[in-house]
Amino acid sequence: MLLAYNPTQPLSLEDTEGGRLHFYERGETIPLVTERVWQVYRGVAQLSQLSPQGEEILLGWAQPGTFFGSWLTCVDSYQVKGLSDIYLKWHPLEELTNSAQLSQMAFTQLARRMRQTEALLAISGLKRVEDRLQQLLSLLKQELGETTETGTRIKVRLTHQNLAGAIGTTRVTVTRLLGEFQRQGWLSFDSDRHIIITSDKSDKFDGDIKSDLVLN
Repeated sequence: MLLAYNPTQPLSLEDTEGGRLHFYERGETIPLVTERVWQVYRGVAQLSQLSPQGEEILLGWAQPGTFFGSWLTCVDSYQVKGLSDIYLKWHPLEELTNSAQLSQMAFTQLARRMRQTEALLAISGLKRVEDRLQQLLSLLKQELGETTETGTRIKVRLTHQNLAGAIGTTRVTVTRLLGEFQRQGWLSFDSDRHIIITSDKSDKFDGDIKSDLVLN
C-alpha cells in the first residue's frame, strides 16, 4: 500500500520493497528507463518537456501513486525533476500490463495528469500575465494544496523561476506580481517560503479548473 507523503517519517524495511525504492533529492533529474516505469511513493515531481531553446515546458505534477516513464509518453525531451525530496518505486513493464490493479491505478493517474496538462495549456493561452499567474496559483492550490489554519498551503516550495517558466514570463515579473498579490491580502508565505493562499480572491478562477480536474 502506498503511504501518504511524510518526509519526517523513516522508511521501514518492509517499505523498501526489496530494493525497488530509489531516493532522489529536490531538484534532481530522475532517469527514465524504457524497460520500466516509476511510481511516486513519497514526494512530488515536476513533469516537463525541454524545448529546442533549452526552456522547460511544464506538463504537470506527479504525486504519491502517480506513474510516469518514457513508455507512458510520446513527448520528446521528456524530463522529470523532484520538487521535493522524493522516493520512487519502479515496476517492470510486464508487471504493469499484467496486473489489473496496477493498470487501473495507472489509468486513473494518467487521466488526472492529462487534465492537468489541458489546464496548463488553457492558462498559457491567456493574454495577461497577471491572469496566467492567478490561474496557475489556483491550479496549484487545487492539485498541491493542503489546508492549514492560515489558508491553503502549497506543499512544495516553488521558486519564482519555477512559476515564471510555467507561464512563459520572467522571474522579475513574477516577483512583482506576487508582491502585489500579498498587498491585496490573498497570498502569503510561511517560514519555509511555501506559498499560502489566504483568501478566496483567487477562487473566481477555480470554477473553470475544477470542472476539468475533479475525478469521480
